[in-house]
Amino acid sequence: MTDTKINDRRFYKAQQEADFAEKQLSTPQTQSKSYRLAFQDTDFLLREDLRPVRFQLELLKTEMLLDEAHIGSMLVIYGSARIPEPDAADALIAAATDERSKIIAERMKEKSRFYGEARHLAQLAGQANVTDEEGRRHFVVCSGGGPSIMEAANRGAHDVGAESIGLNIVLPHEQAPNLFVTPRLSFQFHYFALRKMHFLLRARAVAVFPGGFGTFDEFFELLTLVQTGKIKKMPILLFGREFWNRVVNFEELMLEGVISPPDLELFQFVETADEAWNAICDFYEVSN
Repeated sequence: MTDTKINDRRFYKAQQEADFAEKQLSTPQTQSKSYRLAFQDTDFLLREDLRPVRFQLELLKTEMLLDEAHIGSMLVIYGSARIPEPDAADALIAAATDERSKIIAERMKEKSRFYGEARHLAQLAGQANVTDEEGRRHFVVCSGGGPSIMEAANRGAHDVGAESIGLNIVLPHEQAPNLFVTPRLSFQFHYFALRKMHFLLRARAVAVFPGGFGTFDEFFELLTLVQTGKIKKMPILLFGREFWNRVVNFEELMLEGVISPPDLELFQFVETADEAWNAICDFYEVSN
């Protein structure tokens, strides 16, 4: 009587096959690049023709690991990589050498309060510890994984013992995840498009703090997706009405006819973390 079960695997796992390959005799043939297993051949995977495969891998890896971590939904926090903590803001003013740099430093100091608001918002989400009947966690804090507002978001979750996600991007200059991202939920992307997709696949609310080109890119893509009905409405919370109205004239966009009056209702302005969290809880009818 055999112990073999009908549902036993017929083929070896990929890792086992890789181990077998490592033990092969060394000959000119086995040392040739052509003989490498395709999934272990980095030179092959980095070919231009393999870009679609790399897209798929970058989509799948993060998706699968977030599933395994029981991440049901995320509170995504966008914002600048340059806004200092309040304690560091005065140093920028002291270092200003001309009128222009002084204006910039003073405005940076004005925005430094948002570091604390981003941190507090993440604390509120982490403390809420929202889970569903299947054990999936909701409103898990997710940032771009970098410094400044992103660091504040991950730091706030860390303050209250909650895990948080960091979606980092490879850039020509040094770019490392901040130290408050949960290590097993720290991801690195080559493709901006796949990174932005992962921000929104699980997003159930998005907090947008003052920022530059990157923040604008993420924010306006989100608005476009909601405006065109590609994704369902969710709380989109713009921190700092004064900043946003100074840098973007939403009312004029509407009066020019390039957006519709209802488009101005796709987002709302907030000033504090408490205000933002209350808006999220009200939208989903979750107790806060």
